[in-house]
Amino acid sequence: MQNKYWEHFHHIADIGVRGVGKTPEEAFEQAALALTAVITDIESVLPETKLTVHCEADDQELLFADWLNAVLYEMDIRKMLFSRYQVHIHDNILEAEIFGEKTDPHKHAPAVEIKGATYTSLKVKKNKRGQWIAQCIVDV
Repeated sequence: MQNKYWEHFHHIADIGVRGVGKTPEEAFEQAALALTAVITDIESVLPETKLTVHCEADDQELLFADWLNAVLYEMDIRKMLFSRYQVHIHDNILEAEIFGEKTDPHKHAPAVEIKGATYTSLKVKKNKRGQWIAQCIVDV
């Protein structure tokens, strides 16, 4: 089994995003990739431009929701998509570098617009195999 990966999971009205990794940071990175994959094919997004994201929260679950919403905010205000994420977490403070490019409707063919990460099915935890899982439902 892979050590880290992302996936979508079923939800009646919206879409679930889940990241799995050896560390919370890897799980957050993978979940951000799942977020991008809701919108477009990740392989079509070049990591040309680097931005920095900072989030703070009272616990890891709130930090995770804030993280995804910060990525969505950057996508929205900068009209960009991201395909690479480097996350560092210490004491519920997240510092990340995100890499992407300007959205090109012809190249990226965005499928949906994500309104935000929700607290529905929000979870950051270690599973029985020792992998970290970070997940929630995103409102589309």
